[in-house]
Amino acid sequence: MLLKYSRATIAFAHDLVMAALSFLIALYLRLGSDFIVFFQVRYLVLGTVVFTLVAAGVFLSQRLYRGVWRYASLNDLLAITKAATLVILIFFGVMFLFTRLEDLPRSTLLINWFVLMALLGAPRFLYRLFKDRRLELKMEHVGVRRIPVLLAGAGDNAELFIRAMSRNPDAPYRIVGLLSRSDHRVGRLIHDKEVLGTLDDLDKVTRKLALMGDKPQRLILTSSEFEGAQVRALLERAEALGLTLARLPELTDFKAGVKDEVEVKPIAVEDLLNRPQAVLDRPAMAALIRGKRVLITGAGGSIGSELVRQVSDLEPAEIALLDASEFNLYAIDMELSERHKDLPRRALLADVRDGARIERVFGEVKPDLVFHAAALKHVPMVEMNPFEGVRTNVLGSRIIADACRTHGVEQMVLISTDKAVNPTNVMGATKRVAECYAQALDRLKERTHFVTVRFGNVLGSTGSVVPLFQKQLARGGPLTVTHPEVTRYFMTIREAVELVLQASVLGHSDETYRGKIFVLDMGEPVKIIDLARQMIRLAGLRPDQDVKIEITGLRPGEKLYEEILHDEENSLPTPHSGIFVGEPRTAELETITKVLEHLGVACAAADKAALTQELHTLVPEFSQS
Repeated sequence: MLLKYSRATIAFAHDLVMAALSFLIALYLRLGSDFIVFFQVRYLVLGTVVFTLVAAGVFLSQRLYRGVWRYASLNDLLAITKAATLVILIFFGVMFLFTRLEDLPRSTLLINWFVLMALLGAPRFLYRLFKDRRLELKMEHVGVRRIPVLLAGAGDNAELFIRAMSRNPDAPYRIVGLLSRSDHRVGRLIHDKEVLGTLDDLDKVTRKLALMGDKPQRLILTSSEFEGAQVRALLERAEALGLTLARLPELTDFKAGVKDEVEVKPIAVEDLLNRPQAVLDRPAMAALIRGKRVLITGAGGSIGSELVRQVSDLEPAEIALLDASEFNLYAIDMELSERHKDLPRRALLADVRDGARIERVFGEVKPDLVFHAAALKHVPMVEMNPFEGVRTNVLGSRIIADACRTHGVEQMVLISTDKAVNPTNVMGATKRVAECYAQALDRLKERTHFVTVRFGNVLGSTGSVVPLFQKQLARGGPLTVTHPEVTRYFMTIREAVELVLQASVLGHSDETYRGKIFVLDMGEPVKIIDLARQMIRLAGLRPDQDVKIEITGLRPGEKLYEEILHDEENSLPTPHSGIFVGEPRTAELETITKVLEHLGVACAAADKAALTQELHTLVPEFSQS
């Protein structure tokens, strides 16, 4: 039904009356008060009726009644102009066929066009002025990549947000649609943005937008009237769809004091992904963890602490936190005590390089599952301290893996990085050696499953580019980028940990994945300089105007771009669209073990040449830049 709403019907009736009046007024303006003398009444009635019928057909075909009068804009004016033009042209053709326009002056049609425009447009904009007290005719800016968002609520705040985004050429968000709290406005337009459904239609609308290649990354609550229970339900549904949830600030949320310097807005790292977040199988993850004793190494780090949070939510029997940093261990232990106060836990201060200490830990904890997140990960730091990198990332990983075998652990998950592919730095080479060892053990098909998970840069992790840019923004810039063509794959910490847990499920349940590497499909790589510009915009500032970007040159060991699989690692699908597996090159366990022994000797002797040579033995593609 073309006119679904009562207000749309009233608007349609109004426009038909205006169309009929416009024809009569145009005749009056052209011929004066005696215009009836020039026409017989029946011809005057015929002309008025034909004009009105033509107008009715055109108005309905041009969908003039999806817009909300309260938010009349330049887009509505353009639609009225198009409709009025079509009415005049069609009426001209119809009347010419019947009467050859012998008694109707041609100039009347031009006058009629102006009158019809005025009678259709003026009431809409006067109503807008009456409601809003002001009128802003702004077209949407184009050319800036914006984060696709879906608005929850189709009222005044939503309209203000849409106008704010359209006015700002550097606006970071792009509205792909709205969800209303009732079906009253479903199908209507607010500044050319469609109300796609109600809040109950969130799943359906998101899937529809995804099929159109326009899936939103964020759901924004535009009203403060959402109750706590409703917000919690929306949060759960949004997370299940890979969306983050945010709320617009109220116009009455004032801040005390006025500062001279520009205040930088907080940045949600999820907005930097250039894609929606991955959605994985949470019930299967819960089934893996529930009732198990879990040990997490590097528990105080960025990935480790998020592992602690997510694993603790899945009802393990006990969780053991292991870290070499006293402060990091204390911080995550305190957080866990507040998050799940009844969950049995252990805070273990230990270094994965200390074999005797690790042996005692495994004897005490008797873990069923081990997540090995402990590592030295900062490329420049490991380049300057290569022996420490090998001790932790290679020899420490071997100690953990051997302890898992000795104590009959069900599964060990090794967390790796895309820098292990064609490495140009010691850190990447050490992670590739650790992968080789874990894969070799997994191919033995003993009790313990060894799962290797590889992913790209984690947004917001310690030492990553995002916290660096945030600090530089807080200082007013400049933001430093090593090279204008540097690209990286990115994911959020939540995604990284969900991948780890999902890979754990697949590796635990399917023997065909033995010795393979699980990789998250992270979409397209992102240019770091584009990331810098996006962060500046998200902070409410203008790139290259408010904040400069400075090119500093590549650092030792840094690559222009990263890869997630080696050319010889065949990519295979999994039941989960966001994850695939790489079938890596293999090496015999005996060969790997000998190389690890030689690496230990090289570290003890501080022999860098020998260290490099042994790394080349297992990672022949390793080439330091």
